Amino acid sequence: MASRRTVTALLLGDVIGRPGCRALFITLPQLIRTYRADCVIVNGENADEGFGLTRDIADQLFAAGVNVITSGNHIWQREEFLPTLKSDSRILRPANYHASAPGVGHTVINLPKAKIGVINLQGRHQLPPIENPFTVASSIVDRLSKNCDAIIVDFHAELPQEKQALAHYLDGKVSALVGTHTHVQTMDERILANGTAYITDLGMCGPFDSVIGSDPSIAIERQLAQIPYRNQILDAPASIQGVVVTIDLDTKKARSIKRIKVDAGV
Repeated sequence: MASRRTVTALLLGDVIGRPGCRALFITLPQLIRTYRADCVIVNGENADEGFGLTRDIADQLFAAGVNVITSGNHIWQREEFLPTLKSDSRILRPANYHASAPGVGHTVINLPKAKIGVINLQGRHQLPPIENPFTVASSIVDRLSKNCDAIIVDFHAELPQEKQALAHYLDGKVSALVGTHTHVQTMDERILANGTAYITDLGMCGPFDSVIGSDPSIAIERQLAQIPYRNQILDAPASIQGVVVTIDLDTKKARSIKRIKVDAGV
C-alpha cells in the first residue's frame, strides 16, 4: 500500500527586482493555499534591483510565507547585507564557497510533520572557481540524511550539463534538485531513476516579456554596441515560475513534480 505520509514543497525561481517582489508579496499566500504547500523555497539573489538582497525584502518574503531564501553569485553585491547573512540561517549562500565566507550553505526546515534539509550550491562553469559542488554536496548530504526526512538542493549554475550531472550524481540521495540562475524556465521536469525530482531551471519570478528580467532596449544596445551598459529591471507585470514537488516521507523519494507558471497581473 502506498505511503500517505507526504510533504509538498513549492520551489520558485530567482526573484527579479521590484516586479518579482511585488508579484510574490501579493500572490504567494494564495499559491500556498492552491498547491497546499508545506514549505516554500525561493531564490532571492536578484531581489534588490536585480543584484543582491536586503533585510527588508527578506523579511517581506518570510512574511508572505517563504521558509528559506537561497542565493548565488549575486548575494555578495550588498556589503551591508552581510551581517544578516551571518545571523539568519533561513538565508543561504552557496555551500561551496570557502568556509570563511559569511553565512551558511544549508539549513533545516522544521515542519510539524517533517524535517526538510535545504542545500544551496553554485556551479563553477562560467562562474567563480569556487570549491567543487559535487564533493561539497556529498559531504553535506551524508550529514543531513541522518536527521532529515527529505533533502532539497538549489543548484545555482550556468550550464545544463553541470546541473544534470549533479542531479544524476545525487539521484536517490536527495528528494529534489532544482536549477536556478538562467532565469529561463526549462520544460524537462521529471523524476530520475532513483527517485530524485529534477528540473534544469526553475525560471524566475519577474517580468516575463523581458530579457531575463531586464529592459529589452538596454539589452539590445549592449549587444549592438558591445558596451556593458548597466541592465535595468523592466518594470512590468511579472509571472511566478517554479515547480511543486511532492515527497514521500517514508522513502524520501519524490512522488511528483509539476512545473508552474502563474501570471500575477501586477
